[in-house]
Amino acid sequence: MRLEKKATVISTSVAGALVLIKMTVGILSGSIAVLASAIDSLLDLTVSLFNYFALNTSEKNPDDQFNYGRNKIEPLAAVVEGTVISLSALFILYEALVKIAHPREMEFMLSSIWVMAASLVVTFVLVTFLNYVAKKTKNMVIKADALHYKTDLFSNGAVLMALALISMTGEQLIDPILGVGIAIYMIYSAMPIIKEGILMLLDAALPEEDLEQIRTILENDDGISDYHYLQTREAGSHIFISVHTVFNVSISLYDAHLIADKIEAKIKDLFKDKSVHILVHMDPYDDSEMNEIEDEY
Repeated sequence: MRLEKKATVISTSVAGALVLIKMTVGILSGSIAVLASAIDSLLDLTVSLFNYFALNTSEKNPDDQFNYGRNKIEPLAAVVEGTVISLSALFILYEALVKIAHPREMEFMLSSIWVMAASLVVTFVLVTFLNYVAKKTKNMVIKADALHYKTDLFSNGAVLMALALISMTGEQLIDPILGVGIAIYMIYSAMPIIKEGILMLLDAALPEEDLEQIRTILENDDGISDYHYLQTREAGSHIFISVHTVFNVSISLYDAHLIADKIEAKIKDLFKDKSVHILVHMDPYDDSEMNEIEDEY
């Protein structure tokens, strides 16, 4: 089993256990902050299950229906996860505002504190593990999952602090006010995940720093005189690159092919943690201007 899939299995199991514990204590205590954390864990469970499905599907080989594979299901999963985070944040915000308008006293305070303390420790261990997997695999789904649980880590810590303050001061408004803060933070954290996923679904080009490295390889290769139509896109853990290279008209096809292979190898070395697919079109002359004129008509 791939490391990414193992990570989703672990995160799903952790989320499932936290849902049962937090939901029980949140309902019994009447704490909006604990209930919000329980709802967030329930969504974590749903998203982790979806992430497992996404990773399992994305690694299937290309076929007659999906000639380029199913890699885009990874950014789709990231968009779904970001959207789920945002929707859960809106629900938490609503519940917090209702409690501010109609205050009610919390119960089972000591149990709530113990549950949130245990949840904080478990979530910290999970975030550390997911960050390790994300850095090792560069997988977008795991990266989104790590960020999701990182927001849980901060929210769990904030809830624990709020419960302690309520226990010491007796001020019940601390709970819904904290709920508002957690909701805003969750929405703020979800936006980059959604943006990155949408850009990948729309076939946005690689970041400028990556493009500059590719251009440097092409410009410093003595085997070609020029290049044009450099196009790039990313789909999950796969990168697709195409470029037209200009060779001397008298070069043999065999020699041109060797040079193209060397260029491909150098570019692939830039992205060792990704599956890179490169198409090098070999031109005997620069046909870019001619093609541009034809495109106008």
